Amino acid sequence: MEIKVGVLALQGAFREHINAVRKCGVYAKEIKLPEQITCMDGLIIPGGESTTINKLLKKYGFKTYLDNFYKKGKPIFGTCAGLIVLSNDIKGEKAGLGYIDITVERNAYGRQIDSFEESVNLNLNYNLNGKNFNAVFIRAPRILKVGGNVKILGKLNGNIIMARENNILVSVFHPELEDDTRVHQYFIEMIKELKKKGD
Repeated sequence: MEIKVGVLALQGAFREHINAVRKCGVYAKEIKLPEQITCMDGLIIPGGESTTINKLLKKYGFKTYLDNFYKKGKPIFGTCAGLIVLSNDIKGEKAGLGYIDITVERNAYGRQIDSFEESVNLNLNYNLNGKNFNAVFIRAPRILKVGGNVKILGKLNGNIIMARENNILVSVFHPELEDDTRVHQYFIEMIKELKKKGD
């Protein structure tokens, strides 16, 4: 089964995501124009600055294309700022795209100098060898609340750090900054599953 993954390349760590997807043996493409999304099987919205990403999405007319992609049930993976963009509710601000029923708080783990790494246990069906994942947190958001259909895939000190609702996957950390590709492999398996259902 041929899989094509697009990585939103307006801002943020999109090159690292592309490298991670390619390490999994899957085609990856930088997405700079909204119409490029249509032929993709999955989409990654990387970390960066969520306010800037939202402004660029609006400026270049991405929303209609993203809405169609989401409504078709195609998987979307948001990391850090990408999670904020996909969220249903942002504390003290306007809502995000509303694709996943979570309430988030921006920069809840502190500033850039407060960045840290932590070995975490993730509940992934495709966790190939059962080892913990070394998660990198950079100005990470916090998931404050999740809806009833949201599946929690990982926690750290009681805080949710990874979650999924149907075709939407989010993480507060940056899996693309590690050589470990298990999180990206999980996303690719999501694409395969949902693509089979659509065929």
